[in-house]
Amino acid sequence: MMRWWWAGVYGALKQKRRNERETRPSASALSLSPRAAGQSVALVVGSTGIVGAALLDILPLSDTPGAPWKVASDAEVRARAANCAMLRNVLSVVVPNCLGLVHVCLQTSRRHFVDPFEPLSSMPIKLRPYSEDLPRLTYPDLEDTLLDELECREGAITWSVHRPATIFGFSPRSARNIVASLCIYAAICRKEGVKLRWPGSRVAWEGFSDASDAELVAEQMLWAALEPNFKNEPFHCTNGDVYTWKLLWPMLAFHFDVEWTGYEGEDQRFKLEEAMAGKEAVWAEIVNEHELLDTDLDEITNWSFVDAVLNEEKVHLDTMNKSKEYGFLGFRNTEKYSWDWIGLFENKH
Repeated sequence: MMRWWWAGVYGALKQKRRNERETRPSASALSLSPRAAGQSVALVVGSTGIVGAALLDILPLSDTPGAPWKVASDAEVRARAANCAMLRNVLSVVVPNCLGLVHVCLQTSRRHFVDPFEPLSSMPIKLRPYSEDLPRLTYPDLEDTLLDELECREGAITWSVHRPATIFGFSPRSARNIVASLCIYAAICRKEGVKLRWPGSRVAWEGFSDASDAELVAEQMLWAALEPNFKNEPFHCTNGDVYTWKLLWPMLAFHFDVEWTGYEGEDQRFKLEEAMAGKEAVWAEIVNEHELLDTDLDEITNWSFVDAVLNEEKVHLDTMNKSKEYGFLGFRNTEKYSWDWIGLFENKH
């Protein structure tokens, strides 16, 4: 049966969610509370990531499907460890010992279809837009690890795989948070009195892109875990629309009150990783002046990741057809909610 929560009726609930977030206890306090009778339990591994942080944000809300939820998060897990080993370590303990476990959601990404050691532009164009039934490369073994570890329960535990595109969301220390890195780039430009220059390719500037709102991915995970009719399936998760950086770039500049320039030709392209080298002192001044959280620049930025996204030479798009056919109709207006995430990042820092 279709639930209204999955239908994407998000705007009307926005203020209600904000009000609840302001009055509820912190996620750490929630994770320590005893489980109540009939309470659902969610273990969030990688809760410092963008989608993990979004899950921690929406699970305690009163209107979240499956509520009330008890949240147990592992905020100490670092990306330094190999992802596959990290996943196996968790599942090898939880799966055989937690007899109440009924479903596992695994978040991967669009990299499922491309070599992680090659640029995104290396993917043959005939395989776009990506769909869930396209063959994957042999390197990703996260799904294999998941299936291997669940085998001992002989089908008692179901699973779902979620493959977002570039994630737009808030997490104070995520290795691949493009929103955070671009906000800091804009803040540094404002501090130094220079224009917010577009560093990337013409294709990325003018071509269509798709994004994945972090809370939308979290909602799809909840849907997959709670919907009884559709189990053991992979799903793409994007906002359902397309955007151009040509549209979003002026929005970013306007928010930080800085002048901007767009794509100016191949000879004007540059790498943010190089341009932002040595800006630690500038960021420290910004932190002190605005009484922000005391963070080092390299803790909350990943310039090489931003360079990879903004220098794509081919258009990459996913299709949400399978997800819609199975009953998840959630969506986001990328332009509108990009503005919200920028504002949230500024308020949190």
